Amino acid sequence: MSFREDNEEVRDLKKPFLHTGSWYRLCSRPSVIMASSQSIRDSSISVVACVLIVALGPIQFGFTSGYSSPCQIAITRDLGLSVSEFSVFGSLSNVGAMVGAIASGQISEYIGRKGSLMIAAIPNILGWLAISFAKDYSFLYLGRLLEGFGVGVISYTVPVYISEIAPQNMRGSLGSVNQLSVTIGIMLAYLLGLFVQWRPLAVIGILPCLLLIPGLFFIPESPRWLAKMGMIDDCEASLQVLRGFETDINSELNEIKRSVASSSKRTAIRFAELKQKRYWFPLTIGIGLLGLQQLSGINGVLFYSSIIFQDAGVSSTSMATFGLGAIQVVATGISTWLADRAGRRVLLIVSSSGMTASLFTVAAAFYLKGFVPDGSDMYAILGIVSVIGVVGFGASFSLGIGSIPWVVMSEILPMNIKGLGGSTATLANWFVAWLVTMTANLLLHWSAGGTFTIYTLVSAFTLAFVCFWVPETKGRTLEEIQWSFR
Repeated sequence: MSFREDNEEVRDLKKPFLHTGSWYRLCSRPSVIMASSQSIRDSSISVVACVLIVALGPIQFGFTSGYSSPCQIAITRDLGLSVSEFSVFGSLSNVGAMVGAIASGQISEYIGRKGSLMIAAIPNILGWLAISFAKDYSFLYLGRLLEGFGVGVISYTVPVYISEIAPQNMRGSLGSVNQLSVTIGIMLAYLLGLFVQWRPLAVIGILPCLLLIPGLFFIPESPRWLAKMGMIDDCEASLQVLRGFETDINSELNEIKRSVASSSKRTAIRFAELKQKRYWFPLTIGIGLLGLQQLSGINGVLFYSSIIFQDAGVSSTSMATFGLGAIQVVATGISTWLADRAGRRVLLIVSSSGMTASLFTVAAAFYLKGFVPDGSDMYAILGIVSVIGVVGFGASFSLGIGSIPWVVMSEILPMNIKGLGGSTATLANWFVAWLVTMTANLLLHWSAGGTFTIYTLVSAFTLAFVCFWVPETKGRTLEEIQWSFR
């Protein structure tokens, strides 16, 4: 029985929610009838353009993450919220994201990667509108939950889509664009928060998804997902568009077919089979990296950076927070450039080492401030040291731990468990993010030094985890990476 016949039943049940239409299939076929079609073929959509369009989703993700920090004082004053009530607001996006993460794998498997992003955009828009019109905490909380659901779906779907469309020599760099876009979104929220009130700022938050929705109609679906669904003609056309119409795609197309055919022999994975190394090892790496990424405390630092800088004695906390966001963008840009040069594993080691050293510096500075009098020169120096440590932590995080775990997760999971495994890893990421966000404000009020000591220990463990468990995936096709776990 042929590969196409094996997948005929699946094809009948699952179809792309956003089928790209016949235009790119037409463009991918040689034609001597219409001379005008030559200009269409010559202007093929590059994979970079596709990545830039879906990167609007992570920008929305980052804007959601950065929104609460510059708006905390204004929202609590205007709506009369307590510290604990605002902490709930800050963490509810993570609760919504956990629900989105649970659903994201199945959604993207059934209706495609593009359809998932379309579905994710709608609750994001509704969520920002609810926040902008909030008169009390009820609409505020509802909007945050809706945003979180959309962000949860985006956080899984975008890195998977990028990894499945990118050529192997660009996969690391293009995959890191996901986190680069997140940091740009955070920086924009910090920057605009300096000049715009919290209600108009929420309206501005709608823009990335408003641009994403029409953009999805102009990019092809993932060729690997199309192959898995048995849509071989569409897979070939999509791959031809992504690689250019003058490129020979036969070798890559055959490799995709073989990989998908192998994983399609048994579509349902029994629990007992997860004991096989080909499944448990990549699952452990994916869940471990994404869980440890958030346990480092990055969301707590981002959400409550203004409080941290205030405790450090910085007078202009808003500008300091914006500076932190700008440095993260630069560091993530460097990571994007280095991902396919230095390799994923090297960046993870350098990143986690820098995080450990920076967090230790911050913890020590806050501890020592308890032994020196307020207003003294030493107290001011320790305040500067703690700010340098926080900035160093943000930069180190963005250099590797911020972006690479998403790249590695999307690379190492086999096709037949990518939906389940990716959803589980994303759920772990958002659950830990919720836990950190809920506890960070309370922990900082308890002891800033103690809080950063906890985060230091987690970062040290992350370094050990990377050194002993995480393989290098640079320069290998997705199929080669997944075969290496067999």
